[in-house]
Amino acid sequence: CTNTMTGSAVVSITALPIAYAVTGTAAYCAGGTGVAVGLANSENGVNYQLKNGATDVGSPVSGSGAAISFGNQTTAATYTVLATKTAGSCTNTMTGNAVVSITALPIAYAVTGTAAYCAGGTGVAVGLANSENGVNYQLKNGATDVGSPVSGTGAAISFGNQTTAATYTVLATKTAGSCTNTMTGNAVVSITALPIAYAVTGTAAYCA
Repeated sequence: CTNTMTGSAVVSITALPIAYAVTGTAAYCAGGTGVAVGLANSENGVNYQLKNGATDVGSPVSGSGAAISFGNQTTAATYTVLATKTAGSCTNTMTGNAVVSITALPIAYAVTGTAAYCAGGTGVAVGLANSENGVNYQLKNGATDVGSPVSGTGAAISFGNQTTAATYTVLATKTAGSCTNTMTGNAVVSITALPIAYAVTGTAAYCA
């Protein structure tokens, strides 16, 4: 015997969230504001959760139909994004990831050369007590560059003799990443005036 059951069962398929690319792979200088991590596009009705491994980072961001941002991230990590449809709770991991790394600042070495020299002399040698490979060092008089940058060698470096009376500082810049750091202290160069030339007196003869 057969019988047709009452009603029907409707099966529907909810499409997964579209997989958009995670954006923001970059390095930032230690002490900086971090790197903006985001998604190249998004859908309305989808929530996007930034993740560091299995850990949620911040709160989910609602899709807008355009690119979205999770704000600046300061922790060095590989970030991914999990999208969840608000209707049906279907999830999909977004494409790729954002690798945030931190570039250390140049090491702060001491500026050397504080001294006075006699007017008309050759000046005072100003330098740095040590240096790093891959770092350029710019001698400065206030905000003004003095000469060209000097490449680090892993040892002490010299900026040559300075003849202008001033307080000299040094700004270091990493060639990779352009992170900068002001070196420790300064070199104060001063000029000592020569003794005033007075006339020698006493030309005369005296009796034996």
